[in-house]
Order: sequence, then structure tokens, then C-alpha cells
Amino acid sequence: MKASDVMSSPVFVVAPGETVSHARNLMLKHKISRLPVIEEGRLLGIITKKDIGYKLRQSEPLWRRRPIDHIPVQVLMTPDPVTVGQNAQIREIAATMIEWDISGLPVIEDGQLVGIITKSDLLSSSHVNGLSTKVGDIMEDAITINRYHSLDHIIDIMRERNDKVVVIDNNGTLAGIITESNLAFYLYIDEKARLPAKDVTISRKEESAGRKSFRYVFEVSAVAEDLMSRPVITVPPETPLSQAVQLMQSQNINCLVVTEGKEIKGIMKRDDIIKEVAQ
Repeated sequence: MKASDVMSSPVFVVAPGETVSHARNLMLKHKISRLPVIEEGRLLGIITKKDIGYKLRQSEPLWRRRPIDHIPVQVLMTPDPVTVGQNAQIREIAATMIEWDISGLPVIEDGQLVGIITKSDLLSSSHVNGLSTKVGDIMEDAITINRYHSLDHIIDIMRERNDKVVVIDNNGTLAGIITESNLAFYLYIDEKARLPAKDVTISRKEESAGRKSFRYVFEVSAVAEDLMSRPVITVPPETPLSQAVQLMQSQNINCLVVTEGKEIKGIMKRDDIIKEVAQ
């Protein structure tokens, strides 16, 4: 099986001078995560939901200068992206994605963009259907945060670990999950270069061993519970990988939280499956 067998074509594209808001709207409308940037038929770069989401951090110079939605795509895009030809084999494509830590590859033939192949496309290949692995064999430890952690803190963790985060309640139970899509497609307002704010009240004791009461703390920017997806789709560790892939495809998600009862055991991501394909 090769690239031309599983790639998506035709491809939705943007021009380098179009705004980030236009690119984000295209992604939302067509349920895609990346857009090749084309000028006069030439591939200049690629912009992804991760590029957009990570720049939502309030301290980013771009955000302080002007609302991120209004800046041109060429400012955030990755220039000269890695590409493959139509005859590239699936294992080769999977290995390239793992090596370069990317989730999509433009397919170029005779200098022209003819398609794009993503990790989601690879999940539909016969290589994945033939895997006999169980979820528990390839899952990773989940990165967890509290539902009241700030947007800046969330972006710092996701950028540092290049990963999704699982949101938990104070008692350790599963509350939600935050992915690159949650960041990139989060709706926020432009009001004096600020993200939405909210009043947070936290239960505090008036005195030692005293009765708890709700006290006003401070106004903060968006927090984890504002962004997270819920309810979270979960599977037990013994789930066959093929069954888990079918669930991911039917729900249009790229990860599953692995649980036993109410205990979070880990997370299985699309990347973990691609690594199996690349072997």
C-alpha cells in the first residue's frame, strides 16, 4: 500500500497572506487539522491547529501586538514542509512522521500538490487492521492537570511535553481532556488584547479546623474546564487495538484515555499506533 492509496485529494489550501481566522474557519468547517500554504501553485509551508493553539498564550509577543486571528498565515506556518511522493510506502510514511514529529505530509508529484496524507489516513490502512496488539501494550502515562489550571499553564505543559493533557477533579477522577484542537478552536474575544476572564471562587476554611466557606479569590483568564472536552471516551487496557481504532474513527478522535474502574491507567494516542505501523 502506498501514499496514493490512502491520501486525501483534492486538498484544502490557504494563501500566505490570508488571516489565521480564515485558516481556522476552514479547519473547523471541513474537520481538518492542517492546511498547505500555496502561492502561485508552489507549496510554501503548512499551518496546523497546533501552530494556532500554542500561540494563544497571553504572553506571546504576537498576542500582545494584535489579535492572533488577524495576523497572516505566513507568520505562523512552518515553511518548506517535509513532503512525500505518491509511490511512498505506508511504513516509510509512518517512519517519516515519527522521525520529524509531524502528523501530515503533503504529497507532491511533478512539483505540484496532489494530495495530503495524515496519521488519520494511516489508521485506515490494512497495516493497522493487521495489528494484534492490545491497548495496554502501547499506552503511555497520562499527563494530568487540575480543572482550574490557567490557559497559559496548559499551553506551557502541552508545548513542553508535546502532548495532550487529561483534566482531573480534586479527588483524582476523570473530568475531561484537552488536545491541540481544544486550543486551536477555542472561541475567545478580542477585548484590549485579553482572553476571556471569569470569577473563580474556591472553598477555603475561615480558620484552622473551622467551617468551609466560599470566598472570592481573583479574576483569571480561561481555565482548563473552559477548554476541555467531556465526557471522555475511555477503554480498558485489554481492549484489542483494532477495536480501539474503530472507536477512534467512529468518534473522530485521536486518543483514548485508558481506565480500570475509576482509575486512570494511561492514554493511548494515534502516535502510539503509528509507531507500531512504522516498525
